[in-house]
Amino acid sequence: MAGSTLLVVLLAVALVLLVLAAGGLVILLRSRRADVAGQHNRRADILEQRTDLERREHRLSEREDRLDAEVHHLEERVHELEARETAIAASRAELADLQFERRRVLEQAAGLSAEQARVELVAAIENDAKREAALLVRDIEKAAQDEGETRARRIITGAIQRLATEQTTESVVSVLHLPGDEMKGRIIGREGRNIRAFEQVTGVNLIIDDTPEAVLLSCFDPVRREVGRLALQALVLDGRIHPQRIEDAYGKARAEVEALCQRAGEDALVDVGITDMHPELVTLLGRLRYRTSYGQNVLSHLLESAHIAGMMAAELGLDVALLRRCALLHDVGKALTHEAEGSHALVGADLARRCGEHPDVVHAIEAHHNEVEPHTVEAVLTQAADAISGGRPGARRESLEAYVARLTRLEEIATSYDGVDKVFAMQAGRELRVMVLPGAVDDIQAQVLAREIAKQVEHDLTYPGQIRVTVVRESRATEVAR
Repeated sequence: MAGSTLLVVLLAVALVLLVLAAGGLVILLRSRRADVAGQHNRRADILEQRTDLERREHRLSEREDRLDAEVHHLEERVHELEARETAIAASRAELADLQFERRRVLEQAAGLSAEQARVELVAAIENDAKREAALLVRDIEKAAQDEGETRARRIITGAIQRLATEQTTESVVSVLHLPGDEMKGRIIGREGRNIRAFEQVTGVNLIIDDTPEAVLLSCFDPVRREVGRLALQALVLDGRIHPQRIEDAYGKARAEVEALCQRAGEDALVDVGITDMHPELVTLLGRLRYRTSYGQNVLSHLLESAHIAGMMAAELGLDVALLRRCALLHDVGKALTHEAEGSHALVGADLARRCGEHPDVVHAIEAHHNEVEPHTVEAVLTQAADAISGGRPGARRESLEAYVARLTRLEEIATSYDGVDKVFAMQAGRELRVMVLPGAVDDIQAQVLAREIAKQVEHDLTYPGQIRVTVVRESRATEVAR
């Protein structure tokens, strides 16, 4: 029993060992099979890589062949270009020889070297260019001058035609109408007491004559004459005339005239469209209501000049308000000339500067009579407006006979000098244009002639303002192109 059990155990062990040996053999066979498959795969990969390398070597070989062909082609092109450069260099050398030979032949034929010929050609071209430039400049200047003169005439005549103003009617005598002739006796008073007191207080002379129901007041100061007229009018209306009443009426009339002056200055600003101005300037403008210059009312002259300047500024595209301000204030110094030293232009400019006016306005005031050289458009237009307002017919009191006689005498003075061809009195006698013969009077003699004529005019004539003497010497050369 024990022996059979041992035998079974041995058989079982033998069977197990046999199974294990069979499993190991299977594993070994599988391993060998896997190794054989791997070797086969590696051989296939190596073969594929070798084939790929062979293809690449073939392509590289073909590329090298193409590069060799291109290099050969480029070498042929280089040789061809070198041959062309050699031929071009030879042609240039031959052309230079031909040009040198041609220049030598031309120099021999012309008798000039190339440098001399070039200098002469440049000089000829330069002279032609200068001549053409001079002709062009002359034509442009003439066209500009003609256009400027035409436009200036149009602007000035348009400004004058558009202006509507009164003629001069100022006088040194005022007339006061009375309710009756018996009032003349009251004005004279007992033994002339009232008339003497009136003339002493007011500084105005009373002229009582046979004129019915009228008394004349005479005084060269228009402000005092107006104060006296208002005082006498108040006395006549009251009926009580004696020295004390005369003094009271004079005080009230003086205050009334001052108020009228202030209102006149404010009305002037409204008339020209100016809204801001120093009160002192407004008061002085109002004072000019009773001031006259050669019979022309100064305030009316300022308003007229302001409107003319504004119209010309509008035509030229300038600042209309600034031009009106310059023209309105250009004679403001006349209200202070008896209180300050200097001409009214410089006095007015200093006053405007102290009152904070614009520098262009100040310059226009001081330059409107050429005490200061004008250097702005506003100053020049202010001068023009002043001349138009003062020189127009009817602006200033002067008889026609005296005016014509003065112009005739001006022309006679200039005509009496040797070398004078024609004489024209222009701008209402403010300018004398003298045309001289160019062969008889040279440039220096023309300057001397202008000075001598101006001195003789100052010595022989009496005239308002200034007279400008201009001597014109013109030479003309005319040729006909055939």
